[in-house]
Amino acid sequence: MEQLGSKDELRAAVAEARRESKTVGFVPTMGALHEGHLSLVRAARSRADLVVVSIFVNPTQFAPGEDFERYPRRLDEDMALLAAEGAEIVFTPSAETMYEAGATVTVDPGPLGDVLEGAARPGHFRGVATVVAKLLGIVRSDVAFFGEKDFQQLRIVERLARDLDIGTQIVGCPIVRDADGLALSSRNAYLGPAERAAALAIPEALEAAAQAAAWGETDGRAIEAAMREVLDAAGLEVGYAVLVDPATLRPVEAFEAPARALIAAKVGGVRLIDNCEIRPGRVPAHD
Repeated sequence: MEQLGSKDELRAAVAEARRESKTVGFVPTMGALHEGHLSLVRAARSRADLVVVSIFVNPTQFAPGEDFERYPRRLDEDMALLAAEGAEIVFTPSAETMYEAGATVTVDPGPLGDVLEGAARPGHFRGVATVVAKLLGIVRSDVAFFGEKDFQQLRIVERLARDLDIGTQIVGCPIVRDADGLALSSRNAYLGPAERAAALAIPEALEAAAQAAAWGETDGRAIEAAMREVLDAAGLEVGYAVLVDPATLRPVEAFEAPARALIAAKVGGVRLIDNCEIRPGRVPAHD
């Protein structure tokens, strides 16, 4: 496994693979890897001959006062995990490599970036869209893998790749959860025992939404109320608990087709997000 820090080195390695008629899969991450990230690497291994993983904590997607400085960084551990999964190349650029002096162009994520996380974290998705566009342009992989836990991000990246004719297929992969149901997240490391116990209200709220749908509830607002009731009872600070169209992220009022339940909530100051598909008249297994 190679660790590369420069764009030119990475481009050269990918070009060599292309000369050997290899397909290239790409998994972008910010490090602090967990089983969710590793499931993306396995998906890439199953679809491509060469797997490239990036580890880059992107400063432009953090607003002032967010956790950029304290975001977990465990490069040695991450490298060992990736070696065990069979990744061939790990791209670990510096901020100076990714954002050269004088760079002024950014990528507007469009209307999908204005709602939900975009409304709560202004500028976040502009940073995400810009760094993803840059990484896809550097790697030029055949396929790239993103987790469904960051569902809004996945939809924005899909739109970005399509609208900008990037030529990389974007594949969404299922959420990976701990045995207790909590979605895996690098930020779970911030939670103490009591906070983690309280955070379980998030998957429980998603289950409440699924149960309401299974019992025939067709009012989107009623399904949202079922989620909020669980979250409020646990004392979480709710950012949103909504039922949306999975393509447009617009609120669903009359629930008649598969939709997505999305939650953002703070637990002891730690912002967590989660989601699941909701189908009318059916309780789905958790992702």
